Amino acid sequence: MSVSLNPGIFKAYDVRGTYPDEVGEDAARAIGAAFVAYLKAQRIAIGRDMRLSSPALAAAFIDGATSQGADVVDYGMIPTDVLYFAVAREGHDGGVQVTASHNPKQYNGMKMVGQEAFPLSGEAGISDIRDMIAADRLPPPAARPGRVTTKDVVDAYVEHVMSFIDPSIVRPFKVVLDAGSGMGGLIAPKLFDRLPCTTSRLCFTIDGRFPNHEANPLIEENRRDIVERVLSDRADIGIAWDGDADRCFFIDGKGEFISGDFITALLAEAFLLKHPGATIIYDLRASYAVKDVVAKYSGTAFMNRVGHAFFKRRMRETNAIFGGEVTGHYYFRDNFFADNGFIPALLILELMSKKGQSLHHLLEPLRRRYFISGEINTKLASMDAVPAKLDEIAARYADGRQYTLDGISVEYPDWHFNVRLSNTEPLLRLNLEAATPEMMAVKRDEVVALIRS
Repeated sequence: MSVSLNPGIFKAYDVRGTYPDEVGEDAARAIGAAFVAYLKAQRIAIGRDMRLSSPALAAAFIDGATSQGADVVDYGMIPTDVLYFAVAREGHDGGVQVTASHNPKQYNGMKMVGQEAFPLSGEAGISDIRDMIAADRLPPPAARPGRVTTKDVVDAYVEHVMSFIDPSIVRPFKVVLDAGSGMGGLIAPKLFDRLPCTTSRLCFTIDGRFPNHEANPLIEENRRDIVERVLSDRADIGIAWDGDADRCFFIDGKGEFISGDFITALLAEAFLLKHPGATIIYDLRASYAVKDVVAKYSGTAFMNRVGHAFFKRRMRETNAIFGGEVTGHYYFRDNFFADNGFIPALLILELMSKKGQSLHHLLEPLRRRYFISGEINTKLASMDAVPAKLDEIAARYADGRQYTLDGISVEYPDWHFNVRLSNTEPLLRLNLEAATPEMMAVKRDEVVALIRS
């Protein structure tokens, strides 16, 4: 099966590119065969999102996987975290979700995991599959192809997600939900129909053409509908999902978008109220709000490098109950250490109920004390410029405490920042925090100017 693939589709965490020129059926078939060969898998799971190209790519992947003799269980159209659940719960040797997550409709790709839903990454698995295909080292087809069966785990998944909260204490909040025409529209009704909340549901019709807006709530224009509805409904909270629904994002009752590190701090509080002294993992871009909240509730906080493979490994090593990333990936020990886009939504509603406070009020103490820049991206002319630029930043801030866990992090008593290379595109990403809004603005502009000089 000799096939020529653009090596650029093999990213740090997944396979991703435009359909059909970069990620087409031939690519999917070859990746399916290489995936089985790499894992030496006998039985794997497959799921797919709502993109128009996903059924054809899933069929081609299955064709490649079964040609190597592996049995495939097809779970149909599901969110990514349902695929993770199926792999871990059903004891598969691995699994793949055909998805391009939050990317525009012309993209597609694959998220791949091994046993217990542990992710394949550019460091282990994805690069091996790329090299196997590039060198034409795929094993010959098996004497007997694998079998394909279908299965539905959605109801079992919904029960699992509901087990993270006590639904009886959730108050009848007014909630606006935006599924972005993506996979959130499959699961969210099954959860929210079991809660006393009044919901307004936007873009719940699953449609891979994304007729309303792209399913990427990190981009402000994609949040316009949910913000307007939260304000017009005088809702307590808005919750939006990305395309494959493994991430959720929050809007408070004033229509303000909540950064992922503040949500991580609230979720850490939610867990530490139930499990005093537990371990929480947070990413090195995050606000100090996270470690301060964990300390307040006598937990243990560990800073970690960005990326789900690194988070899931560290959580296993430390038996951490919860981990959170600034970009809206939240990981749970009791969810097979995997990330999930629905458990955070339920936990935030439960925390609001326990404290008798709106999301806006829960966040007020954090917003009064921590002033964060949000992630500021600078496009690079070339990747070759990165080492020199990071060295220049290190030299300029040599009097600060420095870490090189991922890019460069610098700490001062009243401000700190991280600059790191994106894992998916030629961008330098800055996250900065300071003790006052004035200092945050000054230092943000100063570091941005240095990056762009």
